[in-house]
Amino acid sequence: MAQLAIVTSSPASVEGGHLVIARSLVAAARAAGHGAHLVLTPECEFGRQFSAYVATWRTAANTIDGHRIDRVISLRHPSYAVRHPDHVCWLNHTMREYYDLWPRFSAGLSPRGRLKERAKQFVIHGLDRWLLTHNVSQVIAQSRTIQARLAHDFGLQADVLLPPPPPRPYRFRRYGDFIFAVSRLTPLKRLDLLIRALAEAPARHIRAVVAGEGECRTALQELAAALGVSNRVLLPGRLSEEDLLDYLAECRAVCFPTLAEDYGFVTVEAFASRKAVVTCIDSGGPAELVCDGTTGLVCEPNAGAVASALARLMDDAAFAERLGSAAAVWVGQLTWPATLARLLAGHL
Repeated sequence: MAQLAIVTSSPASVEGGHLVIARSLVAAARAAGHGAHLVLTPECEFGRQFSAYVATWRTAANTIDGHRIDRVISLRHPSYAVRHPDHVCWLNHTMREYYDLWPRFSAGLSPRGRLKERAKQFVIHGLDRWLLTHNVSQVIAQSRTIQARLAHDFGLQADVLLPPPPPRPYRFRRYGDFIFAVSRLTPLKRLDLLIRALAEAPARHIRAVVAGEGECRTALQELAAALGVSNRVLLPGRLSEEDLLDYLAECRAVCFPTLAEDYGFVTVEAFASRKAVVTCIDSGGPAELVCDGTTGLVCEPNAGAVASALARLMDDAAFAERLGSAAAVWVGQLTWPATLARLLAGHL
């Protein structure tokens, strides 16, 4: 049996997908009889990026709580700076503002700010390149989207290992009369597309529940009011696990129109609840997971296309059931024991 350190970084009070993966991996390792320790390294906040890298580099991972650690599994920036002779990086993402999100991030900067951040970008690229090629023993991508970024940004060829749904008691009750969306309410999640879709002719009979917290909540409420769809949109805020599972069990389908998502746990959680997912062709991970017309619908990223996709599912319960059933079969192939075995390959 191995002693593992599962390492990620996380801002306070934020349960991002990578942290859900980390906790799930710890649980899977312990269930298999291994020792597993969750290690949280400093978050790479703006203005403190380099101090976070340095603090992570200094993080002791050879011994934890008196146990000699056999393998480190890191998940994201800057946790892959932890030093250990047997270190697998199962990458969720680098600091994307300095990579694929640079155009969006830099567009709002002053010329002086852009120059300053460009210098940071240059240094961070160099640090990440060295760490991912010299500090870790192996890099594995959590999706084809991440695999492509690794190839583009660092010339790294990585295998893909998809994370299974978190180990929760998923259940199915019915194909109900509403569309469900759950996410952090931030611009990249593009939940305004769902609300705009409800104002389109094909979807004017559709109700939606949009759960989660974030900076866009007020803007989404104001958009719903401006479009005259407030009576068909519920924003319940952050959900307990029980409420999340209830909404998944009761909805007709899940809508996740995010932009260039790394992976997108919402997708596999919907599948585990026998629900199809509507996503967009540029949504990244979710667009990889959804097989159009088989486990969900993949559409153009505009309100009209999303409205038509939602209407297909709401107007045909048998169609929604067929896609949801196929989604459940597909996601059943993703298991934490098999995932853990892949991450331990070459050690035991």
